[in-house]
Amino acid sequence: MKTLKAMLMVALILGLATSVFAAEARRTAHIVSLDGAAEVKLAGQSDWAAVQAGAILNEGDTLKTGSSSNAVLAIGANNEVGTVEISERSQILLSAMMFDQQANISQTLLDLAMGEVLIKAQKVQGEQSKFEVKTPTSIVGVRGTVFRVKVEAVGE
Repeated sequence: MKTLKAMLMVALILGLATSVFAAEARRTAHIVSLDGAAEVKLAGQSDWAAVQAGAILNEGDTLKTGSSSNAVLAIGANNEVGTVEISERSQILLSAMMFDQQANISQTLLDLAMGEVLIKAQKVQGEQSKFEVKTPTSIVGVRGTVFRVKVEAVGE
């Protein structure tokens, strides 16, 4: 009887914990279009691999475009966060792409190491929602607009 009660208690705790964590989900981005060559370094990996249009990218993945190349990413299952147009010779890390459905909080953080991006962000919902682009020298945050961020190498 004690064993049954203990098992029921553990099941109840696991069920509650699962429902709490299930409300927070990681979003994905997919490459809508790719003109030229691009490579991706998956989260936790050290090697770069060629990538094609239609590929799905996850939080922690890094995308870089080659010379005379550009890519367009759609963030969110139905592009509900926005699009990112990535210019040639750019490198961007998808640092955070989270959505807490229960609290209606969306957090997107892109880390632009070099190059240029054009962001077309949807209006964020909720007071704590964020869409930010980080560069080596600044962090730009928006609540829903179109904006361009450029990082030039020293000496350019």
